[in-house]
Amino acid sequence: IPMVDYGNKFMKFEGDDVTVIVKAGIFNPTKHKLSYYDEKFLTKIDGKGYYGNYGKLPKTFVESVTILVNKDTVKIPDIAYVDLYNPSFIYKDASGTERTLNSVYFSADKRTMYIYLLNKEDRGSYEVTWIIQDKKYLRRVVDFNLLK
Repeated sequence: IPMVDYGNKFMKFEGDDVTVIVKAGIFNPTKHKLSYYDEKFLTKIDGKGYYGNYGKLPKTFVESVTILVNKDTVKIPDIAYVDLYNPSFIYKDASGTERTLNSVYFSADKRTMYIYLLNKEDRGSYEVTWIIQDKKYLRRVVDFNLLK
């Protein structure tokens, strides 16, 4: 599915009666329980591990994942994205052109959709793939501690 729009806080894919929008929100530390090691390295958010720029306070978080297939909304549970911080929707290549590595794919039989988000950071890169099958959220796969 082609990307039709993107920015610092969102990405949108659209085509073949499918729309996928991933949005980021501003992280508000006062709304979370933060755990630190040695009083300076963030280790947990709300008592759980997290993905993105490890040891530092996040600036943003994945706020929502919206999927429409043939005008039907596919419900994505919060647990599928609440621990994903500082998502990267765009980057600048060597020439300064804005680009994205994120994408949406379908399986050959068109029953399974894969929504891919790559977050590249100095400390704590990760990639997540949300898997949707027959208009239902199936699961996510997260790889982390990727090299720069």
